[in-house]
Amino acid sequence: MIASVSELPIDTGSPTAAALNVGLKVHPVILAGGSGTRLWPLSREQHPKQLINLLGEDSLLQRTARRLESLEASYALAGQLIVVANEAHRFTTAEQMRTSGRAATLILEPARRDTAPALTVAALSIVAQDQDGIMVVMPADHAITDIDGFHAAVVDGVPYAAANHIVAMGIVPTRAETGYGYIRLGAQLKNAGRLGAYRLDRFVEKPDPELALRYLESQEYLWNSGIFIMRASTWLKAIEHFQRAIYDACKVAYAGGKEDGDFYRLQSDAFTASPSNSIDYAVMEKLGSDQSVCGVVVPLKAGWSDVGSWDAIWQTLPKDENNNVGRGHVMFEDAASTLAHSEGCLIACVGTHDLVVVQTADAILVADKSRVQDIKKIVSRIHAAGGTEAACHRKVNRPWGHYDSVDAGERFQVKRIVVNPGARLSLQMHYHRAEHWIVVRGTALVTRGEECFIVSENESAYIPLGVVHRLENPGKTPLEIIEVQSGSYLGEDDIVRFDDSYGRQRP
Repeated sequence: MIASVSELPIDTGSPTAAALNVGLKVHPVILAGGSGTRLWPLSREQHPKQLINLLGEDSLLQRTARRLESLEASYALAGQLIVVANEAHRFTTAEQMRTSGRAATLILEPARRDTAPALTVAALSIVAQDQDGIMVVMPADHAITDIDGFHAAVVDGVPYAAANHIVAMGIVPTRAETGYGYIRLGAQLKNAGRLGAYRLDRFVEKPDPELALRYLESQEYLWNSGIFIMRASTWLKAIEHFQRAIYDACKVAYAGGKEDGDFYRLQSDAFTASPSNSIDYAVMEKLGSDQSVCGVVVPLKAGWSDVGSWDAIWQTLPKDENNNVGRGHVMFEDAASTLAHSEGCLIACVGTHDLVVVQTADAILVADKSRVQDIKKIVSRIHAAGGTEAACHRKVNRPWGHYDSVDAGERFQVKRIVVNPGARLSLQMHYHRAEHWIVVRGTALVTRGEECFIVSENESAYIPLGVVHRLENPGKTPLEIIEVQSGSYLGEDDIVRFDDSYGRQRP
């Protein structure tokens, strides 16, 4: 049995010193497996919201990766972050971590199993190298504007985690929000640091409007931020106790995994066999009634947002004098409380009130700001109709660069392809289409059957149907080509790979 919260050995004058004296190391853990369907059409399954620069130049993932940088003044940070990501997003995630300047271990989920299995494999990775390591667990798709406030909450929470408790960060509610889970506070703890701390009484799910108002007025509830602090070993004991099937599956999946370049690949069958469950349902909701593990709540006052909907984006971003938010090529005329986001063409909002307008290359969203939670219904309908707009953008990122499907018709498709310096596509062949490549910028090295030759700007190459071929960029600047495909079938699955630098078997 873990000691009760009231027995915690906390020195309020110097909690960081107390932690460092026992050799604690803090391990940032980022859970990056979300899909963000409520932020469609900007967020897609193959390029979800954590990989998008919704709030500035950096993506939400990159902002999260940098969040704990200055905490090194208080705690010893692990040399590498742990990022648990979906295998389908591995190359974009790795590239964004590289450009963020933070070294990371990327654990790849072969299937989505929600946050509890994701955190379990992260904890297994940490205890393999640091049995006493403390995890600061952060969703990749949340926003925090006050980093100092966030650090203050972490500093207050780590000593409780060091004493083998699970610490949840709670947000003081500002409105009767029905889209968040809540945490009911228990007794306030003595010697609880600068921000105060409380026993965790219980987790409660998203309430209806009437109940949310009662929670707000009672001042006994905080919003669940989804950010947690705990020892990796404490989490493993808790998940084994409450969800043995998840623990057993993840243990086998991690033990049977293997390193693959920048990635750690879990054993697929074992991880897929794990039940799907969230941290909240699997463990946190049980802490108040089960005394085998104690929960502590630390208030977080740091400008937090889960960035879970277009309404939340509107609330987070700077506004004009009429409470409008415009991003990209946008004009407002007699508009109020409107969010307009353009990925290219001009959006002109005249006399609009409480609207969300989002334009991408292949979709336009117009929604009442009070109904943005229902966008996921549209995404479901797109799936049901067999549309591609829910899964991917017209511009698709690949480990070697990206392509943009410019035009398509019966028996033809036109793509703009950009290959990064030094990168190359797989050695491949198509059964149903031929390709014409026109170089518009840079220099291409083309393999065609037994030939290998250079194609310069304003020159072209023809790849007949059924011929093995490869496109490479031997230069130091991006290679840009226009590809014209022609044939009876033009799907991305008409590809046979013979050699690939990125370990892919399918597109």
